[in-house]
Amino acid sequence: MNTLRNVAIIAHVDHGKTTLVDQLLKQTNIFKQHQQMEERILDSNDLERERGITIFSKNISVLYNGHKINLIDTPGHADFGGEVERVLKMADGVLLLVDAFEGPMPQTRFVLQKALQLHLKPIVVINKIDRPDSRAGEVLNEVYDLFIELDADEEQLEFPVLYASGREGWATRTMGEQGTSLQPLLETIIESIPAPACEAGPLQMQVTTLDYNDYQGRIGIGRVYRGILRQADRLSIVKRDGNVESFTAKQVFVFEGLERREVQEVACGDICAVVGAEDIHIGDTICDAEHPEPLPLIAVDEPTISMTFLTNNSPFYGKEGRFVTSRQLRERLFKELQHNVALRVEETSSPDRFKVSGRGLLHLSILIENMRREGYELQVGQPRVIYREAGGKKMEPIEILVVDVPQEFAGKVIELVGQRRGEMVTMEHKGATTHLEFHIPTRGLKGLRSRLLTATSGEAVMHHRFYQYEYFKGAIAQRQTGVLVSMGTGPATAYAIDSLQDRGRFFIKPGDVVYQGQIVGEHVKEGDLEVNVQREKKLTNMRAAGSDKAARIIPAIELTLEEALEFINDDELVEVTPQSIRLRKIHLDPNDRKRAKKQEKLSA
Repeated sequence: MNTLRNVAIIAHVDHGKTTLVDQLLKQTNIFKQHQQMEERILDSNDLERERGITIFSKNISVLYNGHKINLIDTPGHADFGGEVERVLKMADGVLLLVDAFEGPMPQTRFVLQKALQLHLKPIVVINKIDRPDSRAGEVLNEVYDLFIELDADEEQLEFPVLYASGREGWATRTMGEQGTSLQPLLETIIESIPAPACEAGPLQMQVTTLDYNDYQGRIGIGRVYRGILRQADRLSIVKRDGNVESFTAKQVFVFEGLERREVQEVACGDICAVVGAEDIHIGDTICDAEHPEPLPLIAVDEPTISMTFLTNNSPFYGKEGRFVTSRQLRERLFKELQHNVALRVEETSSPDRFKVSGRGLLHLSILIENMRREGYELQVGQPRVIYREAGGKKMEPIEILVVDVPQEFAGKVIELVGQRRGEMVTMEHKGATTHLEFHIPTRGLKGLRSRLLTATSGEAVMHHRFYQYEYFKGAIAQRQTGVLVSMGTGPATAYAIDSLQDRGRFFIKPGDVVYQGQIVGEHVKEGDLEVNVQREKKLTNMRAAGSDKAARIIPAIELTLEEALEFINDDELVEVTPQSIRLRKIHLDPNDRKRAKKQEKLSA
């Protein structure tokens, strides 16, 4: 085991984790075996490639100077914190990547805090050192401050520092020096990260990730903490609830490069994949059949946001998707629970309605996006914050919000965040940029990103992460404007949209087919307005100069899934199908809407 190292790569979103791993693979000759491989090889999921973020953790290994280094690529976004917490348990040390200009960001703090709590040995890599605005010296001081703030012990504070360019593929131990390869990084990992500590005794392995294969079934991935795992051995699984089930290990794999290689046995300390257990879940312990001793359960932070998922009952139901029934929706949501530990799904009194809770809007929107790509049709309600009670008082989740903007826009940002009950805690100048930190209720983040981008001419860079629960901060104003609702069903005409443009901003283009009760735009005033977007121009044989002027239509606003979820109010839904994202009223008929409003006033 002295030649084995288990290392997790942790960093804020877009600080260069996956790009650095690409270069490590190239320089350890693993890419040569995979000639067809492209950039950002570990972001294998379509969504990860499109968004440029890591969502699922990946395991690979590289060989260097007779040592095997298991590398675990982790997500940087706090919404996938459930993923980070699990996989860090497999590691003995971490590579903390920090951008040479941005310095430690909210997710840097989040992932580092988890690593320090598990007493992992850190190596700090100041990445993107070749940026023209690099300020490596200041960033290193900020990293030291962050370690001290997070109560790092003396040993953890003695971390080695490397300066690297992940894109160019070099690292050096001396600031200001140009490197030639990532060899110093690999040597530092071997020198600084301890070999896995192993106890003597019967087998213990904890499942931290699940994979699925149509031929092999469910595959449990995790680290062997004690003993030796052998193929064809009779083993036991100790479940989260304490139940014990027995099974036989049909196949055992270890990670080599980007592949899995089948082996007869796995020694203590290594990371492996096991086939043979049908009912296996994250957090379960695989043990010797004679000595079923469980390892401590994996602790995961509680969800902070919930949404209602419903079957699609719009007039266009079933036209674009393959899976539309409540049974199919239920099966898919409960299947997600098997590997998404930070998710909660509750059944309600209605069979076609489910309450789904997660770590944040991005966490839930990634699930919805994956479902629509698989062919599901569903409707989603307004995201709601999960409140708690303490001492008879209402508590709500608070987030740390970080905004980087040019100095001239700082005042506008402070004003906008202040309107949403945000309190400023830090204001620093970094060159021409102002760095602002706020504590803001999770409710206040709804729709804030688009407001900030509008107010700062698209210059604001915004990040947030969960901080803690605090006493309720008071009411926050909802969306100030109403919506434009379609009166009828059919294709929208350019003539109708052109004549209605002074009433609001449209989400649809001429020719789009809409139904009665669908939201087709945002009204410029308060209150909803019903509009006839199917109206056609009446043709007569009378002509006058100027009556046939060409329609000048402002391009429609195309909302992303997250923007649509942030936009809707509590009487509205987002209809999600494989081809479309539509907004609609819960009650499509205008008389039903009036009745529901009257009922709401009476009950209030």
